[in-house]
Amino acid sequence: MSTPNLNFAVACMKDSAFRASVLQSDLSLADGWPVVAWARLSQVKLPGRVAGSSLFERLRTSTKRPALSVYFFGGPDGAAEQACMQLCAENSGLTGVGFATPGFGSVQEMSTDEHIDSINLAQPDILVLALGAKKGQAWIQHNLARLQVPVVSHLGAVVNFVAGSVKRAPAWVQAVGFEWLWRIVQEPALWRRYSSDGSVFLNLLARRFFTSKRMKPSRNSQLTDVEKMSANTLERPSGVTLTLSGSLTDANLTLMRDEFSKLCCLRKNVCIDMAKVTELDSSAIALMTLIYGWQLKMKLGWQLAEASIATRLALKMAHAEFLLEPSQRE
Repeated sequence: MSTPNLNFAVACMKDSAFRASVLQSDLSLADGWPVVAWARLSQVKLPGRVAGSSLFERLRTSTKRPALSVYFFGGPDGAAEQACMQLCAENSGLTGVGFATPGFGSVQEMSTDEHIDSINLAQPDILVLALGAKKGQAWIQHNLARLQVPVVSHLGAVVNFVAGSVKRAPAWVQAVGFEWLWRIVQEPALWRRYSSDGSVFLNLLARRFFTSKRMKPSRNSQLTDVEKMSANTLERPSGVTLTLSGSLTDANLTLMRDEFSKLCCLRKNVCIDMAKVTELDSSAIALMTLIYGWQLKMKLGWQLAEASIATRLALKMAHAEFLLEPSQRE
């Protein structure tokens, strides 16, 4: 499970390995109001923010089921231990079964058999990492196949929240979108990260303001969005080609989702022919990004073929140029 916030989004734009770790996640939460605001500005249907710490707290306060077990890995000295002890002392929906503070080494140094065996022997339902976003995601990618844990996620702030060393912002502060300011007051070192990410966000807003969200539709067409889209699948031993035609917009999202779901079931190398696409919006690009992530996860090939200049521009505006880079797998 990944929890993309603005910091994640900025890192995804600069680091392909980090981006791949997010796209290959089984579940991604919109953790941060800038992510929600950007989605709404792009007319992507994102209901609202779900912070990783909010999900953790909901599980913690639930008593309608047997308690889930948690293993904390990372965080400042003593924080993981204190968080584990705190959960054990509560009569809540979560209980601590182990902790480790691996320090500030490399991903490889934090991936010893001793660490992995300690986690697996504890048999946690949830493994919570606090190593810093990039290192945490890289650690998960490096060790996921060795872990016998149902849910693995980097929830950096959760360790400090549970340990009590940092207090989370009140609900009303979260609701008005100023939790970041609350965090800076308690952890002044965060201002550098927030300042850097904030400047990138403002630049993105400026670019969005001065550019169009989508390709221009054909002026001669009198058809509705739903009528304008069609898809044709050609399956070969080497892979499958999906030829899309017409308008790929939010109005056709269900149809596109059905076609992409079929591709996932085939589990073959995929080529998407975009030569006859007349319109492309952010929802369609988001859906293509999901199938791209699935292909990466399954170690299968991906290719976006015959993309027009307008299609390439739409992908560039959405910072999804990586979809144009083919990946060949066995």
